[in-house]
Amino acid sequence: MQIRNCPFLAIICCSLALTAAGLAQEQPHPEHTWDYGQLHGPSHWGELKPEFAQCVNGHHQSPIDIRNPQRADLPPIQFDYKASPLDIIDNGHTIMINYAPGSFMFVGGKKYELKQFHFHRPSEEKIDGRGFAMTAHLVHADPNGKLAVVAILLQKGEDNPLVHELWNDLPKEKDKEEHLNNIQIEVARLLPADHGYYTFDGSLTTPPCSEGVTWYVLKHPVTVTAAEIEQFSKIYRNDARPTQQLYDRVVMESK
Repeated sequence: MQIRNCPFLAIICCSLALTAAGLAQEQPHPEHTWDYGQLHGPSHWGELKPEFAQCVNGHHQSPIDIRNPQRADLPPIQFDYKASPLDIIDNGHTIMINYAPGSFMFVGGKKYELKQFHFHRPSEEKIDGRGFAMTAHLVHADPNGKLAVVAILLQKGEDNPLVHELWNDLPKEKDKEEHLNNIQIEVARLLPADHGYYTFDGSLTTPPCSEGVTWYVLKHPVTVTAAEIEQFSKIYRNDARPTQQLYDRVVMESK
């Protein structure tokens, strides 16, 4: 996950720590101390820095393979997303789009502001062992800095207008944020028509793997073309963390 270049206002220390971690993993990493390869990849993240210890020791880690969720009368997710100038960066781990203030999701009486979204190839989440071509992670934060991530599964099919637009404006250089104020994007165009979801407690899927993140995985995939998948693959063929153990967590599914 990733957020904006400015840190949040901290309300309580634990929220500040988690939010800073979320920001840090989604910001440029000039030193690139971790990656998805053999030496510095997911199986070694917990060894690279003391602050990455949860990557190996945590029991509420993400992503997961969603199996046997419990169906329940969960509150619907309501999205209130506005248009935003395109603010895009290849941060050395993914393509990330920082989003202008003023877009929100509401669920269960809680309000989260959209901070940024980014992509993984292949999907980090699995459903009953099934993976997808890609996934998009929409990273939100509440006023106290608590993170909530909406995961949108992407499968091969018809063109997605938003992805098409983003890929037309991919950065030419890594770690250099591009502000294209003449281009307006609407992340709502990435959402499926049906907002049914799975939800569970989890973590950031990149170092420092901080826990306390609420995940909402939308049940219905959206499509991108084979060419759009391949275009991303030329930059990041594999930027997905393997699924993690569930331990004592329960995954809930909206009816």
